[in-house]
Amino acid sequence: CVCVCVCVCVCVPAHACYLWKRGMWRGEHLRLCPQDYTCCSSQMEETLSLQSERDYLKAIEDTSQFLSTTFTQRHRKFDEFFKEIIDLSEKSMNQMFTTTYGRLFTQNVRVFQELFSELRKYYSGGSVSLSEVLSDFWSSLVELVFSLVNPQYQFNDDYLECVTKHAEQLQPFGDMPRKLRVQVSRAFIAARALSQGLATGRDIVNKATKLSAGSECARALMRQWYCPLCRGVPTLRPCHSLCLNVMKGCLANQADLDTEWNNFVDALYQVSEKLEGPFNMELAAESISVKVSEAIMHMQENSVSISAKVFQGCGSPRPAPARSKRSPKEPGGSRKPFRTYSPEEKPTTAAGTNLDRLVTELKERLRPMRGFWVSLPHTICNDEKMAADVSNDDRCWNGQTRGRYLPEVTGDGLVSQINNPEVEVDIARPDVRTRQLIGELRVAANKLRHAQAGQDTDFMDSEEGSGSGGGDRGERYNDDWPGYGPNSPPYSQPPRSPSSIPAKKTRVRERNGSKWNKNNGHGRARSESCRLTFSPLFLLSLMVAVSPFWR
Repeated sequence: CVCVCVCVCVCVPAHACYLWKRGMWRGEHLRLCPQDYTCCSSQMEETLSLQSERDYLKAIEDTSQFLSTTFTQRHRKFDEFFKEIIDLSEKSMNQMFTTTYGRLFTQNVRVFQELFSELRKYYSGGSVSLSEVLSDFWSSLVELVFSLVNPQYQFNDDYLECVTKHAEQLQPFGDMPRKLRVQVSRAFIAARALSQGLATGRDIVNKATKLSAGSECARALMRQWYCPLCRGVPTLRPCHSLCLNVMKGCLANQADLDTEWNNFVDALYQVSEKLEGPFNMELAAESISVKVSEAIMHMQENSVSISAKVFQGCGSPRPAPARSKRSPKEPGGSRKPFRTYSPEEKPTTAAGTNLDRLVTELKERLRPMRGFWVSLPHTICNDEKMAADVSNDDRCWNGQTRGRYLPEVTGDGLVSQINNPEVEVDIARPDVRTRQLIGELRVAANKLRHAQAGQDTDFMDSEEGSGSGGGDRGERYNDDWPGYGPNSPPYSQPPRSPSSIPAKKTRVRERNGSKWNKNNGHGRARSESCRLTFSPLFLLSLMVAVSPFWR
């Protein structure tokens, strides 16, 4: 009894091989192997055919395990890291502002909490516009700070709306809102795109490798791997070229993924490089508290001129009672209400330690992924368990017997299989699922390419050129670009005319008392047009002036 291990033990009786040698066991009953003298019954041939399919699927699973593991593990590590960065940034701001501003911060902490809540929502894939999130934050902050630097006055909700409208032209926070928007937008866009891209890669690999062998593929697999056993030469491996033709025919549709797959891998690589440099997520998140503090300091230093211009446009506010709740004087100290950290006090950014390591590891794993689907037949056939070595082209199974395999190896992809001698492939019927995967790869690569330019494809129509950093991708700052020193030329921004300022969406304002000291809330409205208090007087005087002509 000759026992051959193929995951199942197939025993060929010794007398059967004896009969075969005597020419008494012919192979007319075989459906897949050559109908010559054989040691296999019909049942054995069917069993071996099923085993060949299992071997084929196992080979694909083992070969693609590197892709699946890489995408799964890298996605988890980056996702945990980015979320932790956001949490640490909020914690840093709370500690910094509590120390600096005391109760003035703790009483109004909700506006800062909502900022980080929206940033988390954006990163997690929510339908959130970073431009609107940051714009709303600065609008809330200008109303808060304006009230606190003018404690001798009372401001109702309508007046604060007018303050916000004028802030768009007066720029009370200087250039900090623009700097923060550029830095945060491009970093968060790249981080979210990379995280989503890794998840997409994982899902596509899982879908592409969950396949089954068609009838023609199964027939070819049996002929190359187990027909030698039925001929009494179980140790004879298929010729390398025979194996390639069989695998290229079975994996014809998967090979068509190659172009879009390579584009996708390249885009992932380039976005990861951006995160190492100008789109550094660590620097962006950790600089939020510093830039906001500097913006508040700028408004305090220019509060007299800013208040005068606002009073001129919005009218004179009502004086506050003798002891206003907005008074910055607090029990427990004579601390100034607003100050910013000096350069030596500013929190140092962890410019890339953990992030650099994660990106380096990812790039090392992305490089060998290019061309995976086209090279998959070669990877399988290069395994000595699957096919004979190229050097043994005369001592291998050629599909009929021991000898050289004469047909040429076909090309890659579905169309190239029209002349495949081993697997009959219908090139007029592409696999629907593979075409869907090609579309998913194309969409993912396009999103990653836009992320490299600081653009979010989800909001490009509504924020063209400004919202998500689309118009700021060429900007550099010495505190958000590693290696860009203070001796570099400063960025110059052309002045914006009032007509170029976009109108804001109307939001609901809470109306039950003082907005910041009573509600500590975030609700406020954005009137589409802020009426200046002198406009009705001007119209009245105009009517008086022209009234004689009406008569």
